[in-house]
Amino acid sequence: MASLNANSNLHKAKNAKKDEFYTQLEDIEKELRHYASHFKNKVVYCNCDDPRISNFFRYFAHNFERLGLKKLITTCYQNQNKRLAHGRE
Repeated sequence: MASLNANSNLHKAKNAKKDEFYTQLEDIEKELRHYASHFKNKVVYCNCDDPRISNFFRYFAHNFERLGLKKLITTCYQNQNKRLAHGRE
């Protein structure tokens, strides 16, 4: 039963589409600082829900020159029906 309670915040965040709960910028910075040399002259591909709010995109865009990236590519799914995209039919 404890695991259900421990995961309740994750399930709430998933249902609310709060992806930053999973990928906080601070956590990305802490982890990727160990791999900075591996990004030189590389292409980074970010498959994110929305690059305008993706902390991974934000990290790589702000550190593009420092990391020596060759290219930063993002893709996302965009629902063409704006009424459905907002949960209304």
